Amino acid sequence: MSHLPALQIVLPLLAAPICLLLRKSSLAWLLALGVALCGLAISIVLFHRTLNGEIISYAMGGWEPPWGIEYRVDRLSAFVLLIVSAIAAVTFAFANRSIAREIPLQKHSLFYTALLLCLAGLLGITITGDAFNLFVFLEISSLSSYVLISFGRERRALTAAFQYLIMGTIGATMILIGTGFIYMMTGTLNMADLALRLPGVMDTNTVRAAFAFLIVGFSIKLALFPLHVWLPNSYAYAPSVVSAFLAATATKVAIYSLIRFIFTIFGVDFAFGEMPLQVILILLSIIAVFVGSLSAIFQLNIKHMLAYSSVAQIGYIIIGIALVSAVGLSAGILHLFNHALIKGCLFLAVGCVFYQQGDATIDNFKGLGKTMPWTMAAFVIGGLGIIGMPLTAGFVSKWYLVLAALEHGVVGMIIIISVLLGSLLAVAYIWRIVEAAYFNQPEAAAIERGEAPLALLIPTWILALATIYFGIFTQLSVDAAMQAAQSLLGGK
Repeated sequence: MSHLPALQIVLPLLAAPICLLLRKSSLAWLLALGVALCGLAISIVLFHRTLNGEIISYAMGGWEPPWGIEYRVDRLSAFVLLIVSAIAAVTFAFANRSIAREIPLQKHSLFYTALLLCLAGLLGITITGDAFNLFVFLEISSLSSYVLISFGRERRALTAAFQYLIMGTIGATMILIGTGFIYMMTGTLNMADLALRLPGVMDTNTVRAAFAFLIVGFSIKLALFPLHVWLPNSYAYAPSVVSAFLAATATKVAIYSLIRFIFTIFGVDFAFGEMPLQVILILLSIIAVFVGSLSAIFQLNIKHMLAYSSVAQIGYIIIGIALVSAVGLSAGILHLFNHALIKGCLFLAVGCVFYQQGDATIDNFKGLGKTMPWTMAAFVIGGLGIIGMPLTAGFVSKWYLVLAALEHGVVGMIIIISVLLGSLLAVAYIWRIVEAAYFNQPEAAAIERGEAPLALLIPTWILALATIYFGIFTQLSVDAAMQAAQSLLGGK
């Protein structure tokens, strides 16, 4: 039990090269799925242990922090670990049947290798208590993400992967420079130790420059407007299971990293007092809500539509974080969780359509309400979650965001109006798909193909049902988000 934090990373790292050696696709998939399920079990145990406020510290190699690398699990990191590992378990279950139609058989073992490395990187970012170690895991997840995106069957997948590589490299370089600056000023890389040493050198241009580099670097990684240009094509041209996995986890882990550096290392007083971060984040996030939602309305490729929707949803999360209140931060963390479920559900539903129809444009959705009723029902549930309809998870986090905004006067009213208008725009782009699916006659070929196989429907419906469950039974997710927010703001 004491080694669970290390096992969370070691298992996927060890399994990745083994998958490469397994030439049989089904064996590589079973190994990857087994590792994902083990990771989920470990995350559940860690999450349960941190519910009472316990902080789990694991010294790698027996070297005590701050001299050695520390894995540190608190309420927030345990919550994000649970999100990443749960999404991994569901999407890995979806992968076997899905990639059969999208990736050549001889590349399947390499695909699962890259997928496990990406999972290891995302889990490592979340669990590490060392700033440089976070950068290393960030690069592991990023490099494997570029490979995963390039597996897309269209040549444009290579262009999307290259564009992501360029932007990701710029972001990673900024993060590395920022980390180097704070190491130069403090002589430590342990996050808890940095939080103790930085106040003594906070009033220096070096620390201010480090802060700026880190904020911009993480903003690129989480696709905050206008640094989101890599995201739409990356999601649109990647294999369906990769789109679902990255949309539900990669940007969420980057947001977690931003939260960790702002609230744990630099502190609220510096980030939102001495530096004008609050104004910048709220302004860019409100623009992101409108630009992302408006762009989504005009997309013919449904993956493009969902990608631009993610830009808007990231805006909601960052607004909550930038409000710097217990309710606002809780709303941001809660929407991070809810959006992972909802967007995972939507991308898996699109993956079902892609599997049966061979593409995912709006024309491919015509009449699917009759020929693929289960797939379209899951898509509608996810769509209602994106809109923020009551009894879905999306409503809960938007409700808390509105409650947080009410505490901030005129700025709060602007935020509330933005949330409402953003939801109306979401109705517009989700309705386009509903109209195509339920108010058009299906083509003869679509009738022959019928519904997606159970191997794809079951993972999709797990997330669809989770979207409803966490919209009705909110205690677990809301309590976890609120406790994490209170811990970040100095409470217990």
